[in-house]
Amino acid sequence: MERDGTPPAGLAGHVDHVGIAVEDLDAAVTLWRDVLGLELERIETVASEQVRVAMLRLRWGDPVGHVELLEPLSPDSNLGRFLAKRGPGLHHVAVAADDMAAALDRCRAAGLEPLSAEPLTGAGGKQVVFLHPRGTGRVLVELCARPGNGTGGGSD
Repeated sequence: MERDGTPPAGLAGHVDHVGIAVEDLDAAVTLWRDVLGLELERIETVASEQVRVAMLRLRWGDPVGHVELLEPLSPDSNLGRFLAKRGPGLHHVAVAADDMAAALDRCRAAGLEPLSAEPLTGAGGKQVVFLHPRGTGRVLVELCARPGNGTGGGSD
């Protein structure tokens, strides 16, 4: 947030979701939905990233946040290699972007390194760009914008 309480240019000022790498999506959904009480919104496959994704909605807050459970479809996918190296657990934190181009400009100006030159289409059709963890305190950060032109707001 800027000193006056407004989000920085291009950013919505809230976490859109937290991504968690899992080995068994169905078992993880059972835990997060049936035991921990989150509402399952959808399960989908993001073929371009070779992942199966479950989006679970937090029942409070405005804007509403999510927990995103990610299961690799291939051991050779980025997520498959992540699980093989680090095991299940926190994968990334996604920050909502109101204007992806402005958010990327701000991040690049701060010395952060996007992992793709242009936004990719992620779960829910959102436009996403990941930032290399070496510039973000070893946390994989995802910028995400609503489906459309990649410049819309953050969470569903």
